[in-house]
Amino acid sequence: MGTGIIKNMLKAGYSVTVFNRTKAHADPVVEAGATWADSAKAVTEVSEIVFTMVGFPPDVEEVYFGKTGIFAGTKSGQIVVDMTTSTPTLAKKISKYGTDKGTQVLDAPVSGGDIGAAKGTLTIMVGGNKAAYDSLQPIFDVIGQQTNYFGEAGAGQNAKMANQIMIAGTMTGMSEMLVYANAAGLDLPKVLQTLESGGADNWSMENYAPRILKNDYTPGFFAKHFLKDLRIALNEADRMHISLPATDAARNLYARLVDEKHLGNDGTQALVKLWWTTGKLPD
Repeated sequence: MGTGIIKNMLKAGYSVTVFNRTKAHADPVVEAGATWADSAKAVTEVSEIVFTMVGFPPDVEEVYFGKTGIFAGTKSGQIVVDMTTSTPTLAKKISKYGTDKGTQVLDAPVSGGDIGAAKGTLTIMVGGNKAAYDSLQPIFDVIGQQTNYFGEAGAGQNAKMANQIMIAGTMTGMSEMLVYANAAGLDLPKVLQTLESGGADNWSMENYAPRILKNDYTPGFFAKHFLKDLRIALNEADRMHISLPATDAARNLYARLVDEKHLGNDGTQALVKLWWTTGKLPD
């Protein structure tokens, strides 16, 4: 997703300096005009605004608090924005530490996958410093089609958890719909065309079901990252003393896919492999 976001910033005329822990992953944006730096600290030292997007909360912790991390290079007046889907607790920790150093901090996770990142149509959910949010609206407009501010630090992450809870339901529904329609001998492309015109229409089905029918499980969003998100959501639900049984069921299914089937590097649409591997594959 970072590649699409950076390319859209470059197209809009912004100067972008980048770092990635795997340098080769940055080659497409460097070829598009971004400047390479050797660490997150080095990026921070030459940037007014710093965006981060990594995989898991421990990665976020390292990229901010590590010896060559962002806070080793920040100066008063900078804005730092974490777009990783992470924990509200960590977002609050980053915000407090950054504010104490004189920086403005936002947690701004996104939804829309690789397609939304490439098209500049992400949905961005923001918590943290309101003045920083207002000042970054022109950039958010470049990379997203909708940006909403939800309040203090951690609020953006909580909004993203709500998003992931909803997607969990659409992904399990889409998978079981395909399994059922296939077992019934229906024409699957025709089923999709029909459902997309009615009340069953949803983003997961429109974007991922066609990939499944092509046996395309490349990640628009990694299954292992979605499992991480569902675990965060359920941990937060426990803290709020609420029960989310459907999300719990989805977490268990993705745990089977990632931990038992070792398919965490597939896209989230690979959930259907829990059924396709024991039944008829789509043509």
